[in-house]
Amino acid sequence: MAQGFLQSFDKHLEIRSAGTNPASRVSSKAIEVMAEEGIDISKDTPKSVNAFLKDQWDYVVTVCDDANETCPVFLGMVKYRLHMGFEDPCRITGSDEFVLNEYRRIRDEIKKEFNHFYQTVILRNEK
Repeated sequence: MAQGFLQSFDKHLEIRSAGTNPASRVSSKAIEVMAEEGIDISKDTPKSVNAFLKDQWDYVVTVCDDANETCPVFLGMVKYRLHMGFEDPCRITGSDEFVLNEYRRIRDEIKKEFNHFYQTVILRNEK
């Protein structure tokens, strides 16, 4: 979801999203709640962070609480590394309605925090 929001803020950003233990496909609920925001992530595919370890990055941002502890050390050049922890919506249990509403809540938190990050960090550093 973070990648989808960042890309929607600025189509010119080069963004890669990866996980320490990627799923086999993007969650249908994540696709649904992002579509509510007008963002299509249905063609995205989960990737392993290992594919990007030797690359150069301006920012490496971990987003799930456990990723901050399990994210490997990047061997490539990273200007800034930061953590913005969000509850992993895939781990939420309950009724379909409850889980979907939790996806929306977490989506909204991600949107707010990444919009702030984009406005106050990325745009400022591009100047």
